[in-house]
Amino acid sequence: MLFYISFHKIYNTPVLIDSVIKMKKKIIAIIMCMLFLGCISEGNKAKTISIAGSTTVQPISDGLAEAFMKKYDINVTIQGGGSGTGIKMVGEGTIDIGASSREIKEDEKEKYNIKIYPIAIDGLAIIVHPSNKIENLTMEQLKRIFAGEIENWKEIGGEDRDIVVVTRAEGSGTRDFFEKKVMGDVSLTRKAMQKPSNGAVKATVAGNENAIGYIGAGYIDDYVKAVRIEGIYPDPGNIRSGKYELSRKLYYITKKETEDVKKFMDFVLGDEGQDIVEEKGFIRIS
Repeated sequence: MLFYISFHKIYNTPVLIDSVIKMKKKIIAIIMCMLFLGCISEGNKAKTISIAGSTTVQPISDGLAEAFMKKYDINVTIQGGGSGTGIKMVGEGTIDIGASSREIKEDEKEKYNIKIYPIAIDGLAIIVHPSNKIENLTMEQLKRIFAGEIENWKEIGGEDRDIVVVTRAEGSGTRDFFEKKVMGDVSLTRKAMQKPSNGAVKATVAGNENAIGYIGAGYIDDYVKAVRIEGIYPDPGNIRSGKYELSRKLYYITKKETEDVKKFMDFVLGDEGQDIVEEKGFIRIS
C-alpha cells in the first residue's frame, strides 16, 4: 500500500505494481544487453603489432606486414627512426618489435634482456651518380674518400670534380656497420652530408653528379649506380656467398612476446615470409 501511495503522490496517477515490475525487468534487460555489447566491442578491438627501427629493414617490414594482415585479423604498424631507436624502444617496451641493420651490442643485450632474430641478409652498396665513370673502388680508397683524404674524383681515375661525401646520421645501424667495416678507427670527414635514411641518401646521390654514399643493396635502382668493391658487385649471389665484403644480417628484436607477435615471427621466418624477403631484393635467412 505504501508503494502505491508513494507513486500516486509523485505522479498523481494510479500505477499498477505489475507495470512497475515489468518496467524494471525491461530496464534490467536493456542494461544487460548494453553490457554484453560492450564486452563484444572490447573483444573485437583491432589487435596491433608495432614495429620501428632500421630504414634498411623497412621495405621488408612493409611487405611482410601487408601479407600478414591479409592472412590474419591483426594490424601491423611500421615506422623508421634507425636501428638504435628500434632497439631502445623495444627494450623499453614502447613497441613490440625493433628492426636493426647492425648487430646488437653486448651492453644492449644485458640492459634490455631481448630476443634477437636474424631475418635476412643484405649487402651495403656503395653508390654514385649514374654519370660517374668510376666502376670499382678498393676498400682503402673507400676509406680514404670517406675520411676526406681523397677529395677529387681525378685522384682515383675519375673526372676533375670535388667529391661530395654522403653518410647516414648517428644512430643509424647502416652507418655503424659502415664505420666498423670500412673506417675502423678513422673518423668520417666533417664535410660529409648526414642523411636520416637510405631513401634520403639515395635521393641525394641521384641528384648530385659528384656524390658518393652507401645504402642497403635492396634500395639499388636505375637512379643510382652501385660500384664494385675490390672487383665484386653487390648482387644477391655475391652477398649470399660472402664474396662481397660489405655483407651483413638484418634483425628483428623482441622482448615480451604476445601470441600475436609469436605468430608474426613464425610468419617472417617461414617460407612465405622469406619469399617476401627475396621479393624485396634481400637474401633469405632460411
